[in-house]
Amino acid sequence: MEEAALSPADYIQIVKNRKWSLIIPALIIFVIAAIVALTLPPVYKSTATILIEEQEIPADFVITTVTSYAEQRIQSINQRIMSTTKLLNIIKRFDLYPDKQKKWTQEEIVEKMRGDVSMEPISAEVMDRRTGRASVATIAFTLSYEGKDTPEKIQRVANVITSLFLEENLQVRERQTSETTKFLETEMLKVKNDLAEIEGKIAIFKKEHINELPELIQVNMQTLNSLEQNIDRLNELLRTLKERESSLQTQLSGIISESANQDKQRLDELKLQVVYLKSRFSDKYPDVIKTKNEIAELEKQINAPGGSKGKKNDIKHNPVHITLASQLSGVKSEIDSVYRQIKEVKEKRDDYRARIEATPRIEEQFKALATEQLNTRAKYEDLMRKFMEAKVAQGLEKEQKGERFTLIDPAQLPEKPFKPNRLAIILIGLVLSLGAGVGAASLKEFTDQSVRKAETLTAATSFPVLAEIPEILTSKDIVSKKKNRIILAIGIILFVVAAIIIFHFFIMDFNVFWAKLMRKL
Repeated sequence: MEEAALSPADYIQIVKNRKWSLIIPALIIFVIAAIVALTLPPVYKSTATILIEEQEIPADFVITTVTSYAEQRIQSINQRIMSTTKLLNIIKRFDLYPDKQKKWTQEEIVEKMRGDVSMEPISAEVMDRRTGRASVATIAFTLSYEGKDTPEKIQRVANVITSLFLEENLQVRERQTSETTKFLETEMLKVKNDLAEIEGKIAIFKKEHINELPELIQVNMQTLNSLEQNIDRLNELLRTLKERESSLQTQLSGIISESANQDKQRLDELKLQVVYLKSRFSDKYPDVIKTKNEIAELEKQINAPGGSKGKKNDIKHNPVHITLASQLSGVKSEIDSVYRQIKEVKEKRDDYRARIEATPRIEEQFKALATEQLNTRAKYEDLMRKFMEAKVAQGLEKEQKGERFTLIDPAQLPEKPFKPNRLAIILIGLVLSLGAGVGAASLKEFTDQSVRKAETLTAATSFPVLAEIPEILTSKDIVSKKKNRIILAIGIILFVVAAIIIFHFFIMDFNVFWAKLMRKL
């Protein structure tokens, strides 16, 4: 059997027939939603806005030692503020969550408060100075606290959290700059001690190798060349002196030979004289005896090895011989002096050669020390520069001239609850109530097998309907209908009045609502 399509009149009739199935579930759901909306405790929320301001003095003049990004520092401070100790202090100070003190543990209450505190960053597109490109940066952030306590208490808690955030930011920045300064100072002192130790090693090294240092290589080379020239000059002088000695010795030998020849010539003359005297006188004649004795004496001197002592004495008394012997002695003395000078100069030359030969090895060791000294000094100067910059940056933070958090909007007293949204709950309840009523009426209508129309009966039995008996209304039924209509009208009026009162006192002032509505229209 095919079901006939329902006309609008059929729907109206169904509504009339199932009006109580429609109204009762709808009314129950709506009343429940209204009770829920009205009985939920109000939750207030107080919010403070903090602006992140850049440092007043340009970074080209003073570089801050706080290098972390604002977002990173905000999250770090937020974690510090959300610590269990600080939250417990706030909870005890303001006696928060009194209804949960005996039911929940401390950890659960602290976790609840962490959920009630929220931090929302406010970002904007700014020009990045480092890259020169537009980028999104956090320029401010909000701190909020919501709870079921009184608005005044919610505001005070929000202000305390905001103050803790600002104080923690200052402490973090000052602590970072102070720790940076102390660290740089400690490192600078260590490097300074290292530099002093290296300079001490260099001083000892220079003292031990004062004549072999690389900077003296030119002086040593020039001195060595000078000594070599001195040796050559002394050798030349020695050769000249030896020639002079040989010449003097030759001259002295010539004087002795000349003296020997004179003795032989005298001996020959005496021998001729003795022959002449013997031819005239006897052998006892004094002149003969004297001449013979003179001959014998002269022969004795000639035949004696090296000449006789007397002859030598005679030669020594010879002025020429004395002069030559004196010159020869002087030359020999000069030769001995030159030999000593050559020995001394050669010793100096060998000493300078040893210095020059040792210079490369000394230079390598000296360069290692000098390089270590140079690097340590550069490190010390770098640390000194950074330490001075850190001191200036520390003063910048003490004077609060660096990047800082500025409270531009303190936590305000919440004038109305943040949640629940009673209007939304009531509207949702209204929709649900209508759905429940329509659903209940539809379910009852589709499960009802009653026949209320002749067409339905004809379609079900395949027999024509001969006659229809209209509804017979008695006087009692008419009075009952009128009474029901009056009750329904009164109920609708009371419902509208109650809705207006609820809206005015619990959701929004009616004048405000009217003003907003007129402004939108």
